[in-house]
Amino acid sequence: MAELTPTPAGPADVQAEVVRVVVVDDDALVRASLRMILGGDPRLEVVAECADGAEAVTVVQRLRPDVVLMDVRMPRVDGLTALRSLAAAGSTARVIVLTTFDADELVLRALREGAAGFLLKDTPPAQLVDGIHRVAAGEPILSPTVTAQLIASVAKPEDAERRAAALRALEVLTPRERDVAVAVAEGLSNQEIAERLFLGLATVKTHVAHLFAKLGVANRVQIARLVHEAGLG
Repeated sequence: MAELTPTPAGPADVQAEVVRVVVVDDDALVRASLRMILGGDPRLEVVAECADGAEAVTVVQRLRPDVVLMDVRMPRVDGLTALRSLAAAGSTARVIVLTTFDADELVLRALREGAAGFLLKDTPPAQLVDGIHRVAAGEPILSPTVTAQLIASVAKPEDAERRAAALRALEVLTPRERDVAVAVAEGLSNQEIAERLFLGLATVKTHVAHLFAKLGVANRVQIARLVHEAGLG
């Protein structure tokens, strides 16, 4: 495990904006690449690197970072097991699962364990940086490719019974909430939804909160699954 020298203390308002990140991947080249990418943003600080899940659990509990970039497949202790251990320990760090696979059962399981986001390892640097900031701000993220593949792996729109159940679940939504749900199913961020629907960002966040409450779901992928099962996306 490699820990980096802490960023020198600066003005309180600037220091508070820095997102502290731990990178977890068994491939040293991947870790170096991620460190280089994140190092280009002064609002991000990589405070440690870990080569497996066991090491990550210890480091995250000690350093208490804001965000953890976690490879899902690693030797000894994989990302899923580490995610479960962190949740059991009450960690508040938000975990973004990194995967080289468009669809993977481990990613589906990580979703149920509380992962805050999923990104492919070949995600463009700007999107990766943006994703970390969004997750740190409390907004779950999903790579559009991962979203589409996850939905395809579990949803069967041709199943009439499943579709009818999804349509019934969506009946509680207002027309505008349904528009937002469809946009979520496409993998759009809150800002992108606001731009598409000509809404304020705060309004979109309110609509998303209503979707969670009305549909009884825990994350954006579950919203997307309902929309696709209903044949609306």
